[in-house]
Amino acid sequence: MKKPTLKAPKLKAPALRAPKLGRSAPGADDPGAPGDPQASGPGASAGSRTGVSLLAGAVAIGVVFGVAELRPPADPAAAAPAAAASAKVERTALVCPQPLHGLTGSTALTLFSPQDTGTGGYGALSDVVPHAPAADAPSSAPSAAPSAAPSAAASGAPAPADAAPADARVVLAKPGVPVSGPAANADTAPGSTAVATGGYAPGFTVSQTTTVTDEQGRGLSGFSCTPTGTGFWFSGASTAGDRVDYVSLVNPDPVVPAVVDLKLFGDKGAIDNPAAEGIALGPGTSQAIRLPSLTKDQKDLAVHVVARSGRIGAAVHAADGSKGSDWIPPSATPAPTQVLPGLAADTSAARLVVAAPGEEDADLKIQVSGRNGWFTPAGFETIHVKAGMVNAVDLGQVTRGEPGALRLSPSDPSHPTPVVAALRLDRAQNGKSDAAWITGAVPVGQRASIADNRGGNATTLYLTSTGEQEAKVKVTASAGSGGGTPATKEVSIPAGATVALPAPEPAGLNGVFGLTVETVSGGPVTAARMLTATVKDVPGFTVQAFRDDHSTVRIPQSQPDPAVLLH
Repeated sequence: MKKPTLKAPKLKAPALRAPKLGRSAPGADDPGAPGDPQASGPGASAGSRTGVSLLAGAVAIGVVFGVAELRPPADPAAAAPAAAASAKVERTALVCPQPLHGLTGSTALTLFSPQDTGTGGYGALSDVVPHAPAADAPSSAPSAAPSAAPSAAASGAPAPADAAPADARVVLAKPGVPVSGPAANADTAPGSTAVATGGYAPGFTVSQTTTVTDEQGRGLSGFSCTPTGTGFWFSGASTAGDRVDYVSLVNPDPVVPAVVDLKLFGDKGAIDNPAAEGIALGPGTSQAIRLPSLTKDQKDLAVHVVARSGRIGAAVHAADGSKGSDWIPPSATPAPTQVLPGLAADTSAARLVVAAPGEEDADLKIQVSGRNGWFTPAGFETIHVKAGMVNAVDLGQVTRGEPGALRLSPSDPSHPTPVVAALRLDRAQNGKSDAAWITGAVPVGQRASIADNRGGNATTLYLTSTGEQEAKVKVTASAGSGGGTPATKEVSIPAGATVALPAPEPAGLNGVFGLTVETVSGGPVTAARMLTATVKDVPGFTVQAFRDDHSTVRIPQSQPDPAVLLH
């Protein structure tokens, strides 16, 4: 037992050489690096030095971990990783499509951030325009003439991080109060991009609302602007009859180009057209692609917009002659169950369009959420959709005079097939009508907001509890863009039921206001907002679903783990 003890001092020899690692660090990776006289001298042996260095490093690590092993173990409770923390988002970016309001229409862009505890930052919307190439870097020599403009610090102007872009079209003054401004008044107006930072970022939302007075497409078109992405699904497009549908593509990035494919699906499967592939979008550009130029006489279509490179915004605008027009919102990600909220009680006609983008057929139950829960509409119990194809069915006055939501779910729960779906709604009055499209939506989650809401009972809320228990939500109407006092209301929703109510309005409302829905208990809850306005005797309307604003993110906690050095 004495021999191992006598040999232990041999470990000290290489340990004494360990400091050389620090001194030779600048040339440690290159034995012949400049500045290392030992390596550059004649007869220097790089291999012997590397061996000594590696041995010294190994001994040093061994000594460190040997000492660590002799220490008593830490308290297990103290060593347990802390729970993930929540943090508010610090930047939100959204993209709005080209207005497509023709020569006589007008488009309002409304920005809103719910009242929050954050500070600093800004919220602003700008047109998407190509950016000129960066100029050559200026000479390092000082300019002969000093700049006449004072610095931000000297003038008291906000720091660059808190300043809205100089070219902003609409700027949000403060969270909790919306602001509205007009889009570019031209038939070829570009798309737009909106950015919120700091205290403006959590829950930031933008609404785009277009009023058209022409005989063709007269009515309201509304859209909730979306984050950029690489894939978007739309169901319910068409190129038959008087339909003139456009796919709007917007690349807001000022530097990176994008390449996009449009994949079309009809009642006989995929529709191939080379013109729909490899569509180039330069930085800061928008394109509106006329669907009839890609395929004709297709009554029901699904469109999959895929960005091969870059990140884009996408939307589909549908115009059906004198029968009305609106934006088709992006559908929720393909899933076996889809819930489509926002069925008005006075819907005069409804057409359901479903696509099964996978490799298996879909057999789906059709259910409607009414005042008392889910029910199956007589004569429209199921729908079958072949793989890679689209199927559609006219549901007539499916609501039976009640407000509601539509749900599609697998007829056989053991055979779930992902689908995307949209429902065209028509409302008529005195022989004149307008149309809107609702699509599969996700629950509001913790909180969701919509920006452009108007008083005088022009705004209706549809709240559907899709779970197995009653849900309760808090609805808050913000101050108006021109004044008013916020109002709050709590609403209980029976399990499986839909509650429709006029949106609460701010006292003394002047202008437009924001609406925020927060889940209080129960759930999940899907929600939609219908905005109405009479346009030359036409009962114009548009419906948008509330979307979870994801205003907070989870940040996992970490702690040091020296064991990773041994792997």
